[in-house]
Parts: sequence; C-alpha cells; structure tokens
Amino acid sequence: MDELAFRAALEGLPIGRTALLETIGSTNDLAAEWAGQVAPDFSLILADEQTKGRGRAGRRWLTPRGSALAFSLLLDPAALPQAEPGLVTGLGAVAAAEALETLFGLQPEIKWPNDVLLGGRKVCGVLAEAHWAGAELQAIILGIGMNVAPSSVPPPEALALPATCVEAETGQPCDRPMLLRGILESLLRWRPRLGQPAFVAAWEERLAYRGQAVALVSGAEELHGRLLGLAPDGQLRLEDDARAVRQVPAGEIRLRPKLTGK
Repeated sequence: MDELAFRAALEGLPIGRTALLETIGSTNDLAAEWAGQVAPDFSLILADEQTKGRGRAGRRWLTPRGSALAFSLLLDPAALPQAEPGLVTGLGAVAAAEALETLFGLQPEIKWPNDVLLGGRKVCGVLAEAHWAGAELQAIILGIGMNVAPSSVPPPEALALPATCVEAETGQPCDRPMLLRGILESLLRWRPRLGQPAFVAAWEERLAYRGQAVALVSGAEELHGRLLGLAPDGQLRLEDDARAVRQVPAGEIRLRPKLTGK
C-alpha cells in the first residue's frame, strides 16, 4: 500500500481516528472494537488486504492485496439525521455510485439494498452494522468494498451474481486513493440529508431493475412482482402479482430479476 498517497488523499477531510493497514481479517470487526472504545465520528479503517471480509448474511468477501478498495467507517448516531442501518446502507451505495459517475463517467446502478452494479455486474458491496452497548446504539459501522483490479474479481463459480471491476470497465489503471476520496466526499455531502426526499430520490434514480419483474428471495420464500421504487424510509416498493403494492424492508433478502417463464 502506498500509505503516503492515501494519507494525501485524506487531507482536509474531517476524519476521526485513522488506520491504514497492509492486511486484516475484517475492517468491520476492527471498527466494532473501536466503537467499544468510543472512537470519534467518521473514523476510518482501510486495508490493502482483507482475509475474512464479509457481506450480508455472513457471505465471505476477500480482498487480495492491492486489488480493491476495502474500508470501514465508524459513524456516530448523534451525527446522523436518522440512525437507521438500512438508510446508511443506501448512503454507502449512493456514495460509491456517485464517485464512479464523477470520476470515471460510468453509469452504475444500485441493486437494492447494498450492491453497486456496472453493466449488470457487481463492482461494489456495502454492509452497515449497528453496534450496541446494552440498550444504547453506540455506532453504525459502514463497510464498503470496491473491486478495482481484475485480480479482485472472484471466479464465476464462487459468485451468486456476475462481477466486474473498475479497471475492466474503464480500460485504464485506477488511482485507489483518488477513488477513496471521491467516495468519502460523496458520503459527507449526502450524510446531512440522510432520509430526506433528495437522498431517497438519488438512491431511487439509480435502482437496478426499476419497472421490471423481480423476485425477492428470503430463505425458502419468494415474492414476485414489479419493482416500483423506494418508500420514503428506503424500503422497497413492489407491486405483487395480485397488483397490491407492498413495502419490503431489507433484512436478509436477495433481489434478482425474474426469469422468463418463472
């Protein structure tokens, strides 16, 4: 890791505590330790290699050395307009998508609630976790993992969704420190508007499969319908096969396009 380049990219940003690490099991796990130590708001943990990273439902997400952007932020609930992990997940997805648009002219979509896609292939995942001390919400930890170089893309047999990386989509090397700063700047712009109509609109306008037939899978259950958009609280709005409009919270749900004939 070029630590000097990353530190230069962070200059002028209101970062709390900072750790730039060569390797770690999971940046979110270390952030949880920091939450227990009452680390300041917007503290950052960045790792060049992550060996025990995870996504939603405990799915593994590994980061080969130097190939991706893997980091976690510690967010103070008092600094959030709405301290709701589902909305913070959307915040991370919107910030990652906006950075890809601004820096590279790409056209990302957000597969609700937490994946960023390029051309229908996953390039980034977001995981927001609440950290409690008894009955007190102590912090929300926001983890973001972006595939940057081709070596960060897992083999197809290991994937539930096809994946890609920034360099494959742009055809040129990616400046990881510049990408990190772009995401952080977007997070800082949107955070004061978390849950407000402008934020929900920015999230909704990037939704993948909007207006299309989709299936929501939760365990052995499937809900089919047409994806309408988002409710004001970030829940998914779905018109089911009986033409009833339903709101679906994130939970442990997988969203996929509905296959023809299914």
